[in-house]
Amino acid sequence: MTAAPAPAVALTDADIAAIGAMLYRWTGMIFGANKRYYIERRIADRMGRLALTTPSRYFDHVSRHLDEREALINAFTINETYFYREDHQLAAMSRDMLPEIVRHKKPGDHVRIWSMPCSTGEESYSIALWLLENWALVDAYHVEIVGSDIDTAALDLAREGRFSARSLAKLPRSVLEAYFEPEHHHKRRIIGDLRESVRFTNANIIDPGSVVGLGRFDIILCRNLLIYFDDGSRLLAANNLHGALADGGYLCLGHSESMTRISDRFEMVRFGDAIVYRRR
Repeated sequence: MTAAPAPAVALTDADIAAIGAMLYRWTGMIFGANKRYYIERRIADRMGRLALTTPSRYFDHVSRHLDEREALINAFTINETYFYREDHQLAAMSRDMLPEIVRHKKPGDHVRIWSMPCSTGEESYSIALWLLENWALVDAYHVEIVGSDIDTAALDLAREGRFSARSLAKLPRSVLEAYFEPEHHHKRRIIGDLRESVRFTNANIIDPGSVVGLGRFDIILCRNLLIYFDDGSRLLAANNLHGALADGGYLCLGHSESMTRISDRFEMVRFGDAIVYRRR
């Protein structure tokens, strides 16, 4: 039996502004009065879990406890994803980007790819699957795939590697049968070798300290994140993405996002029907 959702708590305009300011400071994402119902439902859930009866007590608690800050961020992140999403970019990766990148490498060298935000792992594992199926030189190089997200609960699910039929719907049957083990309730789990091929780690794209330690990457997929930011947060993210790219490395954004309106530190490159950005 499924528990009933927590009733929304009534927040004042000042409360909405306060929680919006906290989330903006911690994540760069914008949550304002136009998302009042969304905010109230999530604050009510967190208050209920902690048995706190007023918003002021909750705000005091979250300001003093890092574990609750993490839980609140997890509650507000959006994890809409599935395998082979925007696969025209994956095709451009194997067909165009990687051949250009390995022209400057020797067999056995590292090729590093970063999925940020990785959510529950579908995109990161999609990269691994796509390269195994579509890049003939995948075994000639040491391919390292890193998936990062600010949502620690999503990262735990990514490491588990269990996915619903909805997440898997775009995968060819041959890929599904070769790389996933059937489980109960129409779920499948990605095989152990592939779970071990992707490293998942917590990172915040607007915090240079959490990004710099990951090193530099040849390709970064940062799709459908910048749409939740304002201009200031987008510029912070762009600078951190630029710093995380190797010279000549490629950045893939979502179809409705454009780096040309944010920063001049990247040049736009078109590969067939895929638009990507190269580090200047």
